[in-house]
Amino acid sequence: MSTNQTTTQAKKGTIIDAFIEGARNGFNIAMTSMMPNVVFAFALIRILDLTGLTAIIGKVFDPVMGLLSLPGIAATVLMASWLSTGGGVGVAASLYIGGQISGVDVTILLPAIMLMGSQVQYMGRILGTGGVKNKYYILMFGISILNSIIGMIIMNIFV
Repeated sequence: MSTNQTTTQAKKGTIIDAFIEGARNGFNIAMTSMMPNVVFAFALIRILDLTGLTAIIGKVFDPVMGLLSLPGIAATVLMASWLSTGGGVGVAASLYIGGQISGVDVTILLPAIMLMGSQVQYMGRILGTGGVKNKYYILMFGISILNSIIGMIIMNIFV
């Protein structure tokens, strides 16, 4: 075996090494990017519960969310998702654990979380650096919100 082949083989490593390295990278991404948002969402819902604001939000948004067969409090998931996908997932998990939304409600909300997630973060990261004119921001946000509503309607049909 030539020295070149031995060096190439040593660089590649085993499939187990590749798996472990990928898992390590994934763990680092989850801990630094997603986890803070999820923890913040759990804390925020707890604060809203303690202050009684979840009940108010639920009553205010009940008519609108009722059109999608969801309780009014599910609006907090959409609000959090608009700010951060991880936050939306955290709010949904917190409300589910608290018994305020059901598994079916979470299923209906998931497409909206993904289709609308992190719009506020993306405004600065993508739209600002891409040179998109400010007057188009509302249109672009509206399209993602409309896609989310369509996603929830489709999920309502199948669940």
